[in-house]
Amino acid sequence: MASFTVTVQQLRELMETRGAEAIQRIRDDYGGTQELCKKLHTSPTDGLSGDERDLESRRSFYGANSIPPKPPKTFLQLVWEALQDMTLIILQVAAFVSLVLAFIEPEHGGSEDEHAPPEVEGGDSEAGWIEGVAILVSVVIVVLVTAFNDYTKERQFRGLQNRIEQEHTFAVIRKGQMHQIGVAEIVVGDICQVKYGDLLPADGIIIQSNDLKIDESTLTGESDHVKKGENQDPMLFSGTHVMEGSGKVLVTAVGVNSQAGIILTLLGAAHTEGARESTEDKKKKKDEEADGGIPMQDRSDAATSPTKDKGGDDESGHRKEKSVLQAKLTKLAIQIGYVGSAIAVLTVLILVVRHLIQVFAVDGRPWATTDTQHMVNCFIIGVTVLVVAVPEGLPLAVTLSLAYSVKKMMKDNNLVRHLDACETMGNATAICSDKTGTLTTNRMTCVQSYVAGVHYKSTPKYSDLPQAAADKIVNGISVNSAYTTRIIPPEQPGEQPKQVGNKTECALLGYVMDIGKDYQRVRDEIPEEQLYKVYTFNSVRKSMSTVIKLPNGGFRVYTKGASEIVLKKCTSILGPNAKLLRFQPEDQDRLVHDVIEPMASNGLRTIGLGFKDYIFEGVEKVDNSQTVITEEPNWDDEDSIISGLTAIAIFGIEDPVRPEVPEAIRKCQRAGITVRMVTGDNVNTARSIALKCGIIKPTDDYLVLEGKEFNRRIRDANGDIQQHLIDKVWPRLRVLARSSPTDKYNLVKGIIDSKVSDNREVVAVTGDGTNDGPALKKADVGFAMGIAGTDVAKEASDIILTDDNFTSIVKAVMWGRNVYDSIAKFLQFQLTVNTVAVIVAFTGACAIQDSPLKAVQMLWVNLIMDTLASLALATELPTPSLLIRKPYGRTKPLISRTMMKNILGHAVYQLFVIFTLLFFGPNIFGYDSGMGVRVSEHFTMIFNTFVMMTLFNEINARKIHGERNIFEGLFTNPIFYSILVITAVAQVVIVQYGSVFFQTKELSIDQWLWCVFFGCGTLVWGQFITSIPTKRIPK
Repeated sequence: MASFTVTVQQLRELMETRGAEAIQRIRDDYGGTQELCKKLHTSPTDGLSGDERDLESRRSFYGANSIPPKPPKTFLQLVWEALQDMTLIILQVAAFVSLVLAFIEPEHGGSEDEHAPPEVEGGDSEAGWIEGVAILVSVVIVVLVTAFNDYTKERQFRGLQNRIEQEHTFAVIRKGQMHQIGVAEIVVGDICQVKYGDLLPADGIIIQSNDLKIDESTLTGESDHVKKGENQDPMLFSGTHVMEGSGKVLVTAVGVNSQAGIILTLLGAAHTEGARESTEDKKKKKDEEADGGIPMQDRSDAATSPTKDKGGDDESGHRKEKSVLQAKLTKLAIQIGYVGSAIAVLTVLILVVRHLIQVFAVDGRPWATTDTQHMVNCFIIGVTVLVVAVPEGLPLAVTLSLAYSVKKMMKDNNLVRHLDACETMGNATAICSDKTGTLTTNRMTCVQSYVAGVHYKSTPKYSDLPQAAADKIVNGISVNSAYTTRIIPPEQPGEQPKQVGNKTECALLGYVMDIGKDYQRVRDEIPEEQLYKVYTFNSVRKSMSTVIKLPNGGFRVYTKGASEIVLKKCTSILGPNAKLLRFQPEDQDRLVHDVIEPMASNGLRTIGLGFKDYIFEGVEKVDNSQTVITEEPNWDDEDSIISGLTAIAIFGIEDPVRPEVPEAIRKCQRAGITVRMVTGDNVNTARSIALKCGIIKPTDDYLVLEGKEFNRRIRDANGDIQQHLIDKVWPRLRVLARSSPTDKYNLVKGIIDSKVSDNREVVAVTGDGTNDGPALKKADVGFAMGIAGTDVAKEASDIILTDDNFTSIVKAVMWGRNVYDSIAKFLQFQLTVNTVAVIVAFTGACAIQDSPLKAVQMLWVNLIMDTLASLALATELPTPSLLIRKPYGRTKPLISRTMMKNILGHAVYQLFVIFTLLFFGPNIFGYDSGMGVRVSEHFTMIFNTFVMMTLFNEINARKIHGERNIFEGLFTNPIFYSILVITAVAQVVIVQYGSVFFQTKELSIDQWLWCVFFGCGTLVWGQFITSIPTKRIPK
């Protein structure tokens, strides 16, 4: 550690400088960037050695590249939070008052006791305290279950966060070789290779750069992109986005010592006492990392839960517009809450008024302590009705279903970053998909070429081509492509070479190898550091240009990109024998018609290659393509530099459609989801691929538009986008070609905002580029590519496709629909129980001045509904049948007519059985009515029958679309039948042995059989309900 002569504090102070001041500081204090590398014991070309002891010493001295997260809430904190629920507080207070009154009540036989209400007569007043204790115990159980669920949920969220962190890797140079390592592994002294689309993982100083532009808005708030370079502004900061260019960066500050880390520390988001500068501190830091330290690249996710929603501006991370399911659930919960509250208040009023009439008008006696106890009991019943009525189990059901689905979706190559995206995907009505890599294999090969006037349908040999043209192709492709792009020879015979980096460039490098030349030899002769100027590819340019110095002192510009764009900048072309020919607009049209369109019609991407020479005055001119200059050109004037080019060649690159994609698109179409292709490719290429995928058919009357035409159609005379104009385009649009990220955003926004469809569209979008961020954020669900996607796209997304495959989106639809249906199943089940329990309590209050279901019994039923049923119904596996129905859309009610039929139908059956037992049970079964006694067979039979009907109805609730076979798939879900068995066993124990707390009396085997018989009746009754035509149910 003593060997490091530059301290953490010195580097922190250095990184606080900008621009010219930073350049001067580096030069004055450290002798320049190269000398700083030496002081940090690293090589600007080979990087660190990668020795583990060296890496550990750097972490000890300079800190690790992570910020310790906020500690998770303890179980006791979660218990305290669960206790804050208002209904539970009311129950606790009521139970406490009940206990106090029970203990201060005078001895049985006292002067006041002769006026005791019926329910405390018969020698049971001594047990008055039991109900209060039972309620408190029930509250404790509910609180512990809630806290345990929250604890489990938080652990799952942290597990999800850790998975997302593990997906983030970055390119560093160690031992002269490029390695992809986790961002948490980056240390001070590392040489990082940064490129377009990267989210920078640490602070650093540029060693070498090509046209770097950085979005520093996350750090400074400035929206303009900042130009960076060795001689301009060499300072780069973690958390900022590379919008253009590439380069090499020396890492100088990581973790809490980076500029972003310092800010987070000041804000209190980083729980650390400052910079780690000692071995002891390092050890502490390592321990914290083991508990879930957050790599610097992910610090924006650290400040909030991993479930934070995109687009939210408030601290809690909620999105401005709730997800489809959230909005529907919130509305439903409010409606149920109003009804439940009204019935609870009415129940209490009726019980209280009837008792007051009994005491003062009928009995004409003074108020007694037992009357106060009765009032408290009335209040407890009312609160219990409210507890049962309000579906507080809904959030738990949603959480369980989402957490279960997210875990399973990882196996289906969907890494969910925002949980609500999972259920929103189930409502998707439209998918706007990229072409390259999503619908196609993204393994590109050059299969056709046009060189020196000859159209080659297969790859020629170097000797077949005019040497002047062939040399320019080899050099132009080798140097005018990212040096990180390369082709690795196969490890085993028969395997294909591995393509690393940009796949289009890999296809061109493969062409160089196929004609018999070695691109690496060219790169060794002209290393990346010697490239004079690079205009990197971006979605606006749709081309890349590189300037190299010529031996005669002049410059050569190589340009490659979309063929039409490159050809428009050409004024000459290499003809037969590489002879220079003028290239007029009519020649361009002829080339497009004869070469480019036939290639595109075969689904090939067409890439053009051109060059331009600058020679200084006095140097002999070889041909007319050379531009004579007296001084070095203004390289910032890009339009002037990349003009007057000479066309060298056109390449036709094949990117085959993934074999599984056509079937996946057919599934989407059958599921009522419209798939649209949005691509930057030529319109003919896009149409050809869309036909192969099945997005369009030859006989369809759908629109295939280019970005320019799309813009013309959606804008008014002033150039402003109008929704009514978009509404004329999007319903028929299936392919948008030569589109920019702005076009994609406008299309997505237009579809989401449209009110043409009654149910309104729910849109999913795929994206991989930095500029796809706005569209990904605007979409209801944004999918980023895990392989080809940039860090910026991933950060803007909701779900990352780890295999970049369209079929994984179809799986996400299936899981999303499964989540939606799981919640609907739970709702169907819970609302049936709610309806029955509330009506029984209310009717009991009116008819017998008491609730047939005691408070503690209703709390047990509520526990069955909330926790156990949500766990059972939220863990159903998806089936292919989910993709047969149409999507629900944004505005369709959460409770369908079929569900309403099931809820009301089963409620009618259960109420009929319970009221029959309540009013006629003693006559039918020959036991006492149980009126006025604390425990009785009568009320135990009612309670037990209700629970049995509830349990068997859980099987019915698994089907929400009117299916007859309710047992289908029952035994594929062990959680479901395990919970049924556990609940049934618990009910036996409660009835037979829980008389003290649950106010139950042991039942005989005959009585048990009757209870089970009534429970089984719900299955038979369910078949009858299914036979009722749903169309007769009013909407």
